[in-house]
This record gives sequence, C-alpha cells and structure tokens, in this order.
Amino acid sequence: MIAVTPSVTSANSDATTTTRSPDSTGLRASLIKQITVVIVDDHAMIRSALAQILNHEPDISVIGDASDGKTAIELVRLTDPDVVLMDISMPGTDGIAATRAITATCRSHVIMLTSFADRERIMDSLDAGAVGYLLKDADPTELPKAIRTAINGASPIDPRVSREIISGRLTKTSAPQLSKREIDVLRLVAEGLSNKAIARQLGIAEKTVKAHMTAIFNQLGVTDRTQAALWATRHELPR
Repeated sequence: MIAVTPSVTSANSDATTTTRSPDSTGLRASLIKQITVVIVDDHAMIRSALAQILNHEPDISVIGDASDGKTAIELVRLTDPDVVLMDISMPGTDGIAATRAITATCRSHVIMLTSFADRERIMDSLDAGAVGYLLKDADPTELPKAIRTAINGASPIDPRVSREIISGRLTKTSAPQLSKREIDVLRLVAEGLSNKAIARQLGIAEKTVKAHMTAIFNQLGVTDRTQAALWATRHELPR
C-alpha cells in the first residue's frame, strides 16, 4: 500500500483545489508542460499521499481532489484536468457512475485506482469510459508512468487486471453456443442497428430477426438489446 504522508491540500472539504508551492521542483516544473490531475477517493489520507507522490514529478501537478463521485463530476467540469484518478467504492455516486458522467462531457482521461480486481468491476469501468485500471497496492513509481501513458493515448492496465480480463475470455464452461446467423445478428445489434435495419442488411424477415433476438437473449442470460450489445463488445465474436 502507498505510504501515507501529510497532505498538501485541505482534507476538511469534499473537494479542494490546490497549486504547487514554489520550490526547486516548482521552478523546473514551470519550464515543462504540466499534466494536471484530480484525485478522487473517499479516504483523505489516500488523497494526501497520492498528491504528495505526484507533486514531486516535475511534469505533473495535482490541481484538486474530491471525496465522492458527485463532487468529482462538479470539480472536473470546473477545473478541466488532463487526468482523473478515480476510486470505485465511494458513498453516494460511485466511481463507475462518475466516470461515465465525466467521459460523456469532458476531455479528461480517467484512470481507475482501486483495490478491486474482479472482472465485473474492471469491465464496467472500461465500459464507462476509463482508459486505465490500476490497483492501490502497486509500486508508487508506477503511478506517474501510468498518467503519462494515458496522456500519450495508451491504456495503463495493471498486469494482474490484464490477466483477469484474459482469463475471463478463456473461460469456456458457460460460453453460449450461438449459430452463425445469431452471431451476425448480435454483431449488428452491437453496431446499434434496429431490427428492421438488421433484417434489410441480412436479407431476412424482421420477425426472423426478433426470433433470433429471443434466442440470443436466452443464451446470453440478458433481458434487452443493450445488455446483449454490451456482451458483444466484451467478447470476441467469431467471424
């Protein structure tokens, strides 16, 4: 776990903004393009420790923090940071819901920073728009690297998270046995086509598409086309 040190921002409010104090590091930083960061975590000591780690980097500046998802959404819209470090489990609006709201309206890159490594939370976070997923017990030196990775357009993913994603894809015990036609239909559903458009593209009747959809729902264990589309984006459909 990252060691806790005295906070560089006030922990008495739900959200804070801060500027780096002038020192030798700050002097070097003034000559370097800054990556601005907002930290979101419901534990004040964690926010403080992360801020201290990141503010030692000459090209990274923590400009604010928040203790819950709702406050984080407001803070990100106010400060427009380059990167948001987002916890998942928080009171009120959780990190996944906050990520979805932020990525829908803001340019910020969201990196999840959490203790959870289960596949459901990982995939929900990525579906919500997160570009990275890190675990809190990682080496602190990996955090600045991950932030730079996200800024450069790549996805910082903890190796343990990657293994969890891959192991889920390799699990075949409960894999549905979709027919070729059902796979064709599901692929088009994932592309956002209506039943009528799918029927036209595949050259079949619309009622046939509906029959395929019923079969697909039953095999995937879902209840609507949105859930089916999400399933399709999480799994590699055969050609």
